Amino acid sequence: MDFLTSFKICGDALATQRARMDVVASNLANASTTKTPEGGPYRRKVVSVSSQEVMGSFDDALKDSVRSVKIDNIREDTQGFRKVYDPSHPDADNKGVVTMSNVQPIVEMAELIAVNRSFEATVTAFDAAKNMALKTLEIGK
Repeated sequence: MDFLTSFKICGDALATQRARMDVVASNLANASTTKTPEGGPYRRKVVSVSSQEVMGSFDDALKDSVRSVKIDNIREDTQGFRKVYDPSHPDADNKGVVTMSNVQPIVEMAELIAVNRSFEATVTAFDAAKNMALKTLEIGK
């Protein structure tokens, strides 16, 4: 496998982790949103990722083994909304119940930690590939 393919795989992974981090940040920012332009409370977003083939000059033995990552879609979580009794809230119904977002900040923080660790692991893999490329260039001296 050439080094440019390694860099591309790491770049795809970094872009995916950044998108996941953006979605988590959006979820956390809207955890208390009870009204959206679409109507109703904010619905948590979830990122789906999948593998994709790496285009390059691999022989057949490696072609199926080496894959990259891509974002399949960003969908809304179908989990139900929370109901909170707060008659003083402007969005409370006639019984004093407010329909709140289905975002759970603790779950989002755990997701953020997982994304951060994945991002760090990808940076480490990129650094290793870069160092191997530099060592390879030193052999030619």
